[in-house]
Amino acid sequence: MENERVLTQDEIKSVKGRGFLNQKGTDKFNARVVTVNGKITSEQCRALADAADEFGSGEVAFTTRLSAEVQGIPFDKIDAFCESIGKVGLEAGGTGPKVRPIVSCKGTTCQYGLCDTYALSEKVHKIFYKGYGSVKLPHKFKIAVGGCPNNCVKPNLNDVGISGRRIPQFNADKCKGCKVCAVEKACPVHVPHVENGKLVIPEESCNKCGRCVGKCPFGSIEDGVYGYAVIIGGRWGKRVAQGRQLTKIFTSEQEVLEVVEKALLFFKDQGKDGERFNDTINRLGFEYVEEQLMGDDLLKRKEEIIAAELKK
Repeated sequence: MENERVLTQDEIKSVKGRGFLNQKGTDKFNARVVTVNGKITSEQCRALADAADEFGSGEVAFTTRLSAEVQGIPFDKIDAFCESIGKVGLEAGGTGPKVRPIVSCKGTTCQYGLCDTYALSEKVHKIFYKGYGSVKLPHKFKIAVGGCPNNCVKPNLNDVGISGRRIPQFNADKCKGCKVCAVEKACPVHVPHVENGKLVIPEESCNKCGRCVGKCPFGSIEDGVYGYAVIIGGRWGKRVAQGRQLTKIFTSEQEVLEVVEKALLFFKDQGKDGERFNDTINRLGFEYVEEQLMGDDLLKRKEEIIAAELKK
């Protein structure tokens, strides 16, 4: 375009860390507008639309990380754009080698949700996206909060994934060993089965979705303990890797938040500059990493780890 000026690489780089990605060959940028788990108010929606019209191309796209992307903002209008959306509590960002914006599914309102994904992801956003915002990591670090084993938000493809669980509490004394077992029929992954006149639920195969709770007419599974699975080392992109679940099902939110923080500290402490968390885990071994995340040393060394230089 004749009115566009040629930008220097320093100018392009100067705003990338603020969440503005250059449209190659132009002086226009796409602004990554951070949301808290993909949820914004109607007031913020209107302000975003107005800002897109005034400063950009009038188009708003949505990223896989649930950020809003306002397109076509000229370099010279970036500051004015930030000021405009800032009036309704929005900001651009979400780039660079640090904690990225948190994503979550709609488990809070979904019929299958086993945890309050909105509330938990908001806490994770505040503590780690905002609280660790100035901490440079070896690479980007993605966190997802899912409500159940349906994995709609793909916790197993994030550096750390949190997923709601409900552990069935089976009372064998109440089981009648029915030929047509209501619990067996209710299980979406076909794990429970009647064997020698009693229901069997193999621990290693049960995904703890909780769908069997309350299905037995004789009350053999009247309740289930709510908890969280934590998966580490997932990634997608040019090289896709399935994360691995820690062996413990955590039954308190505080435990989960501590494990997430320990994962970040471990990555900062033992990851190498430029490698993803999955690479760190593969290099050092899953069992070793899990042992570190289950211990207390990382939190005790928090200040030391944060202040240290990255390993080369």
